[in-house]
Order: sequence, then C-alpha cells, then structure tokens
Amino acid sequence: MGKRWLQQGIPRAICYILLIGGSAFMLLPFVWMVSTSVKTFAEALAMPPIWIPERLVWENYPGAWAMAPFGRFFLNSVFVAVVTALGGVITSALAAYAFAKMRFFGKNVIFAVLIGTMMIPGMMLLVPNFLTMVRLGWIDTYQALIVPWIASIFVIFMLRQFFMSLPEELWDSAQMDGCSRFRFLWRFIVPLSKPALFTAFLLRFIGSWNAFLWVLLMTNREEMRTVPVGLALFAQEAGTEYQLMMAMSTLAIIPILLLFLSAQRYFIQGWARTGIK
Repeated sequence: MGKRWLQQGIPRAICYILLIGGSAFMLLPFVWMVSTSVKTFAEALAMPPIWIPERLVWENYPGAWAMAPFGRFFLNSVFVAVVTALGGVITSALAAYAFAKMRFFGKNVIFAVLIGTMMIPGMMLLVPNFLTMVRLGWIDTYQALIVPWIASIFVIFMLRQFFMSLPEELWDSAQMDGCSRFRFLWRFIVPLSKPALFTAFLLRFIGSWNAFLWVLLMTNREEMRTVPVGLALFAQEAGTEYQLMMAMSTLAIIPILLLFLSAQRYFIQGWARTGIK
C-alpha cells in the first residue's frame, strides 16, 4: 500500500500543486482589478503596490458610471452579443447538420475550403468588410455590428463534430415515420446537442462582447458604442484615475462571468463530448 501510494499519490499531489499554482497565477490580474476598484486615488498610485485597501471605496463604481453613458454601452453590448450569439448558433447548426448528416456533391471539398478560411488573418478582411458596410450604408447601425459575425466557421466545425457523434439510427427511425430533415434537426438533434449549443452560444457571446476594433471602425456616434470601446475612450478621459477604470472593468466582466457560471455544466459537457463517437 505504501509503495502504491508513492507511485500514485506523489505524482497526483504534484499535479494538484501545479494546477493550483497556475490557477492562482491566472487569477492574480482579476484580484488586482477588483482590489484597485475599491481603492482611493492615492492607494491606486502607491508604490510599492497596495493589495488590500485600508477602506473600501464603493463610491468609485457610481462615480465611474456617471462619467460616461455606460448604461447605453451595456445595453448595446447585451443586444449585439445576444443577437449575434443566437444567429451564430442557428446558422452554424444548420450548416453543421448538413455537413455531418447529409450527403451531397462536393461536401468534403466545401467543408475543407471553409476550414481553410480560418487560416486567413482577420486583419486582412477589415478593409473589404469596411468598404462593404459603407456601400450598404450600414455605418453606425446595429446591422454592421451583427450581420458580418452571425456565421462562424469554428462553431460550424465544433457542432459538426458533435453531430457526427450522434447515431445514424436516429435518422433511419425518424425517416420511417415520415420525419423531414428540418423536423429531425429540431426535434431530435437540437435536444440531444444542448451542451454543444450552449458552448457555441457562450463562445459567440464572449467574442461579440469583447469585440473592439470592428466596433471602433463601424461606430461614430457615442450612443452606438459598446462596452469595450466605451471603456477605451473612458480610459483616455479618466487619465490616471485607475481606480475608476478598474471599477468599470470589473462591471464589464460581470455579465460574462454570470453567463459562464450559469452554463458551466453545459460548457464542460460540450467540450468533453465533441468528437466522441
């Protein structure tokens, strides 16, 4: 028993120590952000840094909120992120189902071309996409912030891998009962794929919520900006008011944190089961 414990317990303990240390290292910036958000101006600039403030200055949050129209920024971010995520899941599920369960000419070639487009840097597409939005007259509109990002090749790939893990016998049985392709997708594939769909929604929501450069290019009016762009402009105006910037940064990550915690079970299941046959 002692030898077996040495062979299994020590490597496991080392693994746990490394994981805990890595987690603490990754959480360090977030701890600093939250700590700075409730500091005084002097404590935020103090050297050496002060990790635990003497007094919690909760007034930093309403003070920072009042310095810019963050209510409008949050409303724009929530609307754009939710619509983009829902649209991305719907379009990606339809495409993934076609690639996973249907047979048509050139399916593998088309899918390979789509996967190949992921190798194109996003920066190369900014100019042509911007010119397209200008010609459509979509500058300073929600369409420009949502429509170009509804489809996602990565989400199509992820959902395709998940759909391929579902048995073909389901479609054979449904076909015998006269079930159509769309009804089979809605009544069978979607309920069985909730973990993957929740994962896809979460990924698209986070990507849309954190979008910065595209929103900066597409918006000129303040009422059309989202939280990341609003934070960047607020940082320029606030100057060295680091406690105010950290207060708004803390508020900016709360929606993503709540969404992840509420869908954590589906998120882990989605990644764990993707590609398993």
